[in-house]
Amino acid sequence: MGFLDLKCSPKFNMAARVPVASGRLLESVRKWYYGLSGFNKLGLMRDDTMYEDSDVKEALQRLPENVYNDRIFRIKRALDLSMKHQILPKDQWTKYEEDEPYLMPYLDEVIRERKEREEWMKK
Repeated sequence: MGFLDLKCSPKFNMAARVPVASGRLLESVRKWYYGLSGFNKLGLMRDDTMYEDSDVKEALQRLPENVYNDRIFRIKRALDLSMKHQILPKDQWTKYEEDEPYLMPYLDEVIRERKEREEWMKK
């Protein structure tokens, strides 16, 4: 049995599909967990739920004003809903596909700058 025979065998084709299938499975698990977490039912995005340490606070200061104002609106609305023991109507929930990490690029930059500063101070 040569290499070409192996390539055409059903076992080889199944093995080639495994990464694709596991990728779809992982994506399904991510969507399931996202819905289970509950913050989306209050209209929050994933980045709205970050613990605000010094790096996150610095990243928040770098956000464009409209993005920052949208974040504050979502957090205030979620607090109001939480105090009333309510959730948003299902059509207003944050969808997994729409939840873009708006804070992460700024946070990555802040962390990179902090590490660079720490490295500079060591010298």
